[in-house]
Amino acid sequence: MCGIVGFVGKEKNNKQVLKKMNDRIAHRGPDGEGMYIDKDFCLAQRRLSIIDIEGGRQPMFSDDENLVIVFNGEIYNYQDLKSELSDYHYHTSSDTEVILAGYTKWGKDVVKHLRGMFSFVIYDKKDKLLFCARDPFGIKPFYYYQNGETFMFASEIKAFLDHPSFKKEFNESILSSYLSFSFTPTTETFFKGVKRLDAGHTLIYKDGEVNIERYYKLEFPIKKEEYDKSVNKISKVMEDSVQHHMISDVEVGSFLSSGIDSSYLVSLARPDKTYTVGYDIPRYNEIDYAKDLASRLDINNTSKKISKAEYMAVLDKIMYHMDEPASDPAVVALYFVAKLASQDVKVVLSGEGADEFFGGYNYYREEVDYSFYNKIPFFIRHGISKFFSLFPPVRGINFLVRRGEKLEDSYIGVNKVWSEKEVKKLLKIPVTIENKDITKSVYDEFSGESNIVKMQAIDIHFWLMKDILQKADRMTMANSIEGRVPFIDKEVFKVAASLPLEYKVTKENTKVALREAAKKVIPNESYKKKKLGFPVPIRDWLREEDVYEYVKSTFETRTAEKYFDTKKLIHMLDQHRDMKKDNYRKIWNVFCFLIWHKVFFEEAN
Repeated sequence: MCGIVGFVGKEKNNKQVLKKMNDRIAHRGPDGEGMYIDKDFCLAQRRLSIIDIEGGRQPMFSDDENLVIVFNGEIYNYQDLKSELSDYHYHTSSDTEVILAGYTKWGKDVVKHLRGMFSFVIYDKKDKLLFCARDPFGIKPFYYYQNGETFMFASEIKAFLDHPSFKKEFNESILSSYLSFSFTPTTETFFKGVKRLDAGHTLIYKDGEVNIERYYKLEFPIKKEEYDKSVNKISKVMEDSVQHHMISDVEVGSFLSSGIDSSYLVSLARPDKTYTVGYDIPRYNEIDYAKDLASRLDINNTSKKISKAEYMAVLDKIMYHMDEPASDPAVVALYFVAKLASQDVKVVLSGEGADEFFGGYNYYREEVDYSFYNKIPFFIRHGISKFFSLFPPVRGINFLVRRGEKLEDSYIGVNKVWSEKEVKKLLKIPVTIENKDITKSVYDEFSGESNIVKMQAIDIHFWLMKDILQKADRMTMANSIEGRVPFIDKEVFKVAASLPLEYKVTKENTKVALREAAKKVIPNESYKKKKLGFPVPIRDWLREEDVYEYVKSTFETRTAEKYFDTKKLIHMLDQHRDMKKDNYRKIWNVFCFLIWHKVFFEEAN
């Protein structure tokens, strides 16, 4: 696991600029650094040594020294590929060199052969081009920026801050999208001109031109087969994935919560060390459940209770490491559990991806639970929806509004915060991007599929790829450890995508077949538990005087006044404090943006 940076451009002090950019992301790789400069082409890497600790240093060169690679990630099938590419003359035992061997034989198609998490850049000296790639699900990040004759790339946006050709400008056009999605859902970022290379894409930079191609796309070839056969397939592919994700020359630990996902991974992997965080408020605390499972498996569990003061004190640091605003309260919990694990290990397993792949969200159940309501002609349901949308949103009314809209017009993911109507009333700047414009390409691609598959596709493309995996990468890397996600694997997805819908979601449960597979190996009843997902007591803390006053003062700043109707925000904060309305998600969403803006645009960075 590493961090990569680089640029193409005629800078007077290439080496000094490259060094500063690389140092900016030193937390991603404290074990070593390397740089390569060939006139205008400059590449660098920070290394966290996991595989071939002595021989895996980067930048790495091909046998003929024409190719130079900097690589962030792990290739879990590198040993199999090495056997297949046995004609290549290897100098190391690393997975990095296998990518070079694959590129030598297959060219840009090398990415189709890789099983793992990766972003990498290969510089071809002869053709004077950069070949850049990102893994199929976007587990590892990749950003790029072009200004005139200068092109730059990095694992984290903050590395660009140290390049003299980078103009730091706030991209206010995507603020409205962030308010709805709770993260940045576009290839554009909050930094004007900085773009994210989407998951499953490659980028070639040559002669000042950027060309992007997609090499991987989701498919859901559902197979009607016996339930037990599907459960056995899940068991086999998960055992195989965990086995591959345990490949390492250093010890591998695991995060452990009270739910099925991490419990299943830990029960399969049996790592010696597991890590859990919780809170003093019992309903937000998962430590006892985790300790029970660890005890039954005879493995160690280290835990920590996060105090309110600790949580609030680290927010500025979190936003710095995230690069962009992130309003999922779980991001801070993830930071603390990664910090806890970093005291002992360099690699941890984590349970991201199971809900999106195997149907874990209660939203999906509405398609089953309320199938009777869908039998009412759409024009009647739509009329009911239009009428009730005039009233303040409450639980029963929300249902009537949702079920009277086409999925394509309303569903942007499980973590939607503000409606577009609310955003337009809240913001003082014009809304230039419609949510439907952002999700349209995904809905078009899956137009013939069921609503549940469409929701899964939306959640994988946006919530998983652009939020969940981003915070997993940044919070582990902030603490200089590698996070591995065995559910998010090409082979696992093939099995999950082929499952009949009733093996994912029923009126009784979610992740139905996955729970059955997990039941075989989990020695307690974690496989039954409903999804909690790093529960955090923000809702309660916002009603306490110290947090209330901190948030209120943030809502009264000049930046808040510039972008928001602050009277509305403070009214919502008061409503929440007085327990008249549960507004915590909307309050936290705006508050996190303002903290992020302060860190990057109001302080020296």
